Amino acid sequence: MAALNNTYDTTLLRQETAVGALAQILLLTLLGTALGLGPAGWLTGLAFAFATWAVLTRAVCRSWLRSFGAANRVTLARATLVGGVTALVADSFQSPPRVPALVALTTVALILDAVDGKVARRTGTASPLGARFDMEVDAFLILVLSVYVATSLGPWVLTIGAMRYAFVAVARVLPWLNEPLPVNTARKAVAALQGIALLVAASGLLPHLVSLAVVLVALALLIWSFARDIRWLWQTRTRQAATGRPATVVRRMTHADA
Repeated sequence: MAALNNTYDTTLLRQETAVGALAQILLLTLLGTALGLGPAGWLTGLAFAFATWAVLTRAVCRSWLRSFGAANRVTLARATLVGGVTALVADSFQSPPRVPALVALTTVALILDAVDGKVARRTGTASPLGARFDMEVDAFLILVLSVYVATSLGPWVLTIGAMRYAFVAVARVLPWLNEPLPVNTARKAVAALQGIALLVAASGLLPHLVSLAVVLVALALLIWSFARDIRWLWQTRTRQAATGRPATVVRRMTHADA
């Protein structure tokens, strides 16, 4: 009976991720019909849809979740919007940028970023998987926006989008960087600011120098945030080595903390 229930739950989880992939294709179809996406936009959007479906399906089936959860559905909706933004950015290298559509999709995605955590708390569906899913969607949106804004402000803007991925890469060599960090409001605020700053710059509503200053401030705060976290991790590692005892256990972030 337990095996049957596990199979049934897995099937439901797969259906949830499949619906997300279908929603992504429908959004691409809408953008293609209304705006005339070129080959680059279509191919990039479809690649994003397939990659998101494959990675998320594997993750949820290995997580032993009893259900996908309302909070994850909100995050999946954000991922769909990010897929649309990705397609528009890719298309902008071959066609005139569709700034209003890009701004609209990004704005809704950033607004929903403040929703999934609240939904997780209210429904009791917080989970480490949800937090990771939320973080990956945020990171990829920032990466895509930094690619777009870099075309007008300069390649240095890519530092914003690449910093988190560089941290993950270095952590493979220095495992102590993988230790859990305490939940911190300042870190979340700085992360949210990156999306807002890049959105403002992408909209073209502000003069070039003002947009430049806004993104520079966002980058400076991001560097400060990463440096502070790395310092905390190093001090914790040093303290553990000096005492010969495990470091104080820090609660891992769940979706409710996002």
